Amino acid sequence: MFLRRRFGVAAVIAALTGGLALVPSSAAGRHAAGVDGPVQPRLHWSACGDGFECATAQVPLDYRDPRGKLIDLAVIRLPASDQGLRIGSLFVNFGGPGSSGVSRLRERARWPWLFSPELRARFDLVSWDTRAVGRSTAVRCFETKAEQRKFFATFPELPGDRAGEPGFFARSRELVERCRDRAGELLPHMSTVNTARDLDLLRMAVGDRKLSYHGISYGTHVGAVYANLFPHRVRALAFDGSMDFAGNATGRTGNGFREPVDVRQDVARGIAETFTAFLDECAAAGPRCAFSSGDPHEKWRILAERARRHPITITEPDGSTATYTYSAVVNAAASLADPDDWPAVARTLQRLHEASGVPSVAAAGAPYVDNRPEAFHAIQCADSWVPRQEATYSRLAITEDRRVPYFGRIAVFGMMSCAYWPRESVRPYLGPWHRRIPPVLVINSRFDPATPLHGARDGLRELSRGRLLVVEGAGHTTMLVRSTCAEKVKRGYLVSGALPAAGASCPVDRRPFEPIH
Repeated sequence: MFLRRRFGVAAVIAALTGGLALVPSSAAGRHAAGVDGPVQPRLHWSACGDGFECATAQVPLDYRDPRGKLIDLAVIRLPASDQGLRIGSLFVNFGGPGSSGVSRLRERARWPWLFSPELRARFDLVSWDTRAVGRSTAVRCFETKAEQRKFFATFPELPGDRAGEPGFFARSRELVERCRDRAGELLPHMSTVNTARDLDLLRMAVGDRKLSYHGISYGTHVGAVYANLFPHRVRALAFDGSMDFAGNATGRTGNGFREPVDVRQDVARGIAETFTAFLDECAAAGPRCAFSSGDPHEKWRILAERARRHPITITEPDGSTATYTYSAVVNAAASLADPDDWPAVARTLQRLHEASGVPSVAAAGAPYVDNRPEAFHAIQCADSWVPRQEATYSRLAITEDRRVPYFGRIAVFGMMSCAYWPRESVRPYLGPWHRRIPPVLVINSRFDPATPLHGARDGLRELSRGRLLVVEGAGHTTMLVRSTCAEKVKRGYLVSGALPAAGASCPVDRRPFEPIH
């Protein structure tokens, strides 16, 4: 039921929503922080194309000195399409860390499987480039874009065998040295704890008494930290592709300094399970999947073993050639976050399979075009305890490769630069994680290579209360694994606080190799 009359909207919405506090921003207090706290930012919105509005917020660099040096945050919003039904702002963090929220909201605000027209009628969609990222005060570890591109164009693949480890270690150290040299003043202040504090100032700046929030992937970590720093300021939290929060920060069993983040969160198992789903879907798709002839599982085993013996060169559709080491083959096979990309992954694997009898020489990777890797490390390394000895990673690579063939080893090295990160800049949130908040909605696909379902369950158990909705598909978050059903559940929760039944699940709109209509 949609009300078109402005008369009595707040009262009628409260009745319709079964008790969840819905305070339109016009009725919310715009209180400033305490006398000695940070000054509430003033947002001067201006049109910035296609119905969006943009502004810049100024927030403290160091919250221990809240009236000291300020940094800029780039903010964007798409106003609610029905101002008579508007509830308030829905803050969205699209994940990463390091992704531009400004760019992603522009690209994705009107994706109906992510934000339906019914949802967009009720909320201003608001996102921002977090500190360290893009258009905000950013961590930049290079003097020029050309220098940046050159550095990452030759950055080694995640090492799929021991031979690749020394070079990978050396370049990871070099990245940290560059970041320390060029952005050392910023690094101690780039943690998610500070991003959560920024988010609270943004909430006040848009006039909302309580936060409505949609966190995707890493964005779930931002939401969990916010909820535990400001539990009384939470209205609704929808998490999609959720993390094990304590596992990401410090480890849950005292393993923070013994195992890197992706090992203690068992991301390798998530990749392996998703890759098995990929091969099964490919076999079922038949000719629609280029890798389907014969037994895809056996073909993969043969391809991987051939790549261990020598690099493989293939001819791309445009006539160019590309050379894949074993590490590159495994990394290509692990690129499963977006099911829409699976046909292309299958075509690459098929070309590699056909060409795998011919030895060749390794080639460089693709060029780098933005600051996401730098921002990723500036945030992730600030957020997490990790081992700091290279020998620990080398030992774990052996045992993880045995435990999860092909993918266990590469998961060990995903955050290698954090082993060298300046100690004074490592400032994870230490808990607690279970402060009393309204129930959280957690959505996770059955097979997710980046935020596995088992990690989402672990994270949910750490929070005081919530409910899990499983999407019966493969890929990373419903931003990429499309499910109209899941969006409807999310919309109902954000509008009224309604949670799905325990054990609920949703289908996907389309299988990975089905035609796009």
